[in-house]
Amino acid sequence: MTAAAPIASPNDLEAFWMPFTANRSFKRNPRMVARAEGMFYYTPDNKPVMDGTAGLWCCNAGHAREPIIQAIQAQARDLDYAPSFQYGHPKVFAAAARIAALAPGDLDHVFFAGSGSEAADSALKIALAYWNVTGKAAKTRLIGRERGYHGVGFGGISVGGMSNNRKFFGSLLSGVDHLAHTYDREKQAFSKGEPDYGAHFADDLERIVALHDASTIAAVIVEPMAGSTGALPPPKGYLQRLREICDKHGILLIFDEVITGFGRLGFAFAAERYGVIPDMITFAKGVTSGTVPMGGVIVRKHIYEAFMGGPDNVIELFHGYTYSGHPLAAAASLAALDIYREEGLFERARAMEGAFADAVMSLKGEPNVVDIRTLGLVGAIDLAPRAEGPGKRGYEVIERAFHEEGLMIRTAADTIAFSPPLIITESQVDELIGKLRRTIRAVAN
Repeated sequence: MTAAAPIASPNDLEAFWMPFTANRSFKRNPRMVARAEGMFYYTPDNKPVMDGTAGLWCCNAGHAREPIIQAIQAQARDLDYAPSFQYGHPKVFAAAARIAALAPGDLDHVFFAGSGSEAADSALKIALAYWNVTGKAAKTRLIGRERGYHGVGFGGISVGGMSNNRKFFGSLLSGVDHLAHTYDREKQAFSKGEPDYGAHFADDLERIVALHDASTIAAVIVEPMAGSTGALPPPKGYLQRLREICDKHGILLIFDEVITGFGRLGFAFAAERYGVIPDMITFAKGVTSGTVPMGGVIVRKHIYEAFMGGPDNVIELFHGYTYSGHPLAAAASLAALDIYREEGLFERARAMEGAFADAVMSLKGEPNVVDIRTLGLVGAIDLAPRAEGPGKRGYEVIERAFHEEGLMIRTAADTIAFSPPLIITESQVDELIGKLRRTIRAVAN
C-alpha cells in the first residue's frame, strides 16, 4: 500500500494558531515540511531542506531513525498508555535508570514530565517542597537570570528573563529575582567556546543574597548555555563560582539542560562538561531525539530521600502529570539512548567541535555580522538590525534561508541560531555554512 501524497496546503491555515510564530507572515508564505530523514526535511513537493536546528534543538540523532520508529510502533501495540499515579510499567523504570546513569555524581532519581516547560515547573516545585519537608519553609524565593528561558509555564516564565515571554502575562509568581546575564559583547565578541571574561557575573548572586537573605532563597535556576536568547556560552569559571556561592548559603542549584542535555555540548549533560554537580537537572528534547514528547527532572539523592521519611502508604510529593513516563515516550527514549551510545554521538560532537567552530567563525567579516558565538555543536550569529527596528533582518533571514537555500534555522530578533543533528558530517557543515553565507549576503541591503 503506497502512502497518499502529502497535501501542500490542507486548508487556508487559519485554524491553527501557531506558537512563537508571526502567524500572518507565515500564512502568506508558508514554510511547510511534510517528511524528514537523516539531516533533511522535505517540503510537500519533495524539495530537501537541511535541518540546521535539529528540529527545535531536539532531534539529536537525526530524523526517521529506524530503531526509534520500531520501538514506538512495538510499544503502541503492546501498551499504548499506562498511568504513573500509583501504577507503573517496565520501560519507564528502565528509562529512568538509563538517564540517571548518564548524570554525574549522585543525581540518581528521575521525575518524568511531558515537556521542558513542565520539567522546569516541576524542578521549582520540588525545590520549594524540599525546604518545606526539611523544616525550612521560609525558603521560598526563586532566582532566575536575565535572558534565561525555562519554558512557558507560570513558574518558568517567572524565573525566565526574556521580556517578551513575560510582559503580556501580568505579575507572575511573587518572590522571584534575577541574576545579571553573562554577555558583554565588548569583551567577549567572536569567542569560540566559553569566553575568558565574565566569571565574576556569578558574584551577582551575593548581591541578591545580601538583599533578600539566604534564609528566604530556595533555588537558583540557570541554563548552562543560555539557548533561546541566542546561544550565550557560560564564561570560564562562572558555573563553578555559582555552585560555590550556592553551597556557601545553602541554596539549591538547578541546571536547565533541556537544550544542552544529550550531547549538544559533547557530553551527556553540560554539568559533566563543566565538572559541576547541580542539585537538579531538567531535561527534555534530546531524551527521545524529539520523536515523542518527554521531559523530566533528575534530582540528587539527598533531595529524594528527604521526602521518604513519612508513612509508607502516604504520597510523598503531590505533583505529576497524566503523561509522566508515557509508555511510547519511554520506549522512544530507550531507543534514542541506544543510538547515542552505539554510534558514539556525544563523543562525535565533542570531536567535531573545533572544526565546527572554525567553519562558523569563517562568517566573520560578512555584511552586518557583529558577533559570532560557538559552543559544542551550537552556533549563533548576531546581525546588525535594520533601521526600522530589531527583528526585521532576522525574519528576512529565516524566510530566505528556507525558500531560497533549503535551510531551516532559528532566529531570535536579529540573531541566527543553529544546532544541527549530531549526525552532521564535515561536508554538511560546509554546506550549512555556505547556505548561511549566501543568505547573510542576500539580506545585506
